[in-house]
Amino acid sequence: MSMNHAPETSARQVAAALAVGTIGVLMVGIQPILLGELVEAKQISLEGVGIVAMAEIVTLGLGVVLGDALMPWSRLRLITIVAALLAAGLDLLTLLAAGDGAMTAVRAAAGLPEGILIWGATGVVVRTANPSRIAGIFFVAQTVAQAALGAVLANLVIPHSGWQGGFVTLAVLALLPCLLAFRQPARLRPLAPPTVSGFRWSMATLLPLAVAFLQLATLGSFWAYLEPLGKAAGFDARAAQTLIAGVLAMQVVGGTVASFTVRRLAVVPTLVACSIVLAAVTTTIHQLPPGSMLNFALGCALFGFVWLFMLPFHIGLAFRADASGRLAGLVPAAQLLGSAFGPLTASFIVEGENAAAVPLLSAAFAIAAALMLLVSRRRNAAATAMRGAR
Repeated sequence: MSMNHAPETSARQVAAALAVGTIGVLMVGIQPILLGELVEAKQISLEGVGIVAMAEIVTLGLGVVLGDALMPWSRLRLITIVAALLAAGLDLLTLLAAGDGAMTAVRAAAGLPEGILIWGATGVVVRTANPSRIAGIFFVAQTVAQAALGAVLANLVIPHSGWQGGFVTLAVLALLPCLLAFRQPARLRPLAPPTVSGFRWSMATLLPLAVAFLQLATLGSFWAYLEPLGKAAGFDARAAQTLIAGVLAMQVVGGTVASFTVRRLAVVPTLVACSIVLAAVTTTIHQLPPGSMLNFALGCALFGFVWLFMLPFHIGLAFRADASGRLAGLVPAAQLLGSAFGPLTASFIVEGENAAAVPLLSAAFAIAAALMLLVSRRRNAAATAMRGAR
């Protein structure tokens, strides 16, 4: 059977692919736990935490891009197995790394095969009959898995085996795609080439990636400094951690709602509304006086809901610009790079323990995304009117 006649993917195959992608992105959710333990053990410095974290997230995004550019869909199972073995090996190699430079190099290298795993899962998602809804399920699965693994590491693994046990656990989980590879599709039908689909890079095709980048920069910058912002609002360390858990729960709610509504809501107005809500929340939090713990918590809950609710619409926006799905396959890369760029930019405006200006930066990213969508929509409407007049 040729690639052009690859069979339709079954629900079981889609589930296996989502599981593979979820494993690929696990480290993003548990970075605060493992990197914090590395600092406590003096394996890396406090200053190096941000560099190590950003390096892995950036290479995750690059892994998705490289997969799209270089990897053949006819070898999906083999690629998944090789990527899983490389990721597991680099997780174990982390046990031997010491110092900011060595740890950054190892974790940046680990990001590439992790990104390849995400690339494979995204390739399956964009070829389903309802990619936006499947993407919503994918995002919820990622959040639930990250939260569950974080709880296991914090309460069972690390107290007994330290940070080393955390990375060994991550390595064992990274091997699971070697089994799941045989349950996901052996190959995928190729996407229509640009000569057939008419795809070409332009402002219109760059827009979905730019919006995803800016909106994830909004989320990433605020999320990275949520704990110091919470402490400034009056939360102690334990209450701040409880708040973070609550935000994760609201993310799951938001993603679940999105998976049922993504086909019923218009993509552009929804994303504009999400940007406006995020800008309003972060601006309001910036203006809250010390001690406004309830209002701060409510704002964070709304922030968490919008976070995962919004992400499936990025896939829908990409399909509006390119029906072949080629552009949608790059959305995770734009999201990952945005989530790295936000905290990196925020780090330049933080003064010591004072992160008060960060919510305003998040609001600026959100407003930029909304304006980009509105301007593009107006231009498209004007172009359509001109064609109609002719």
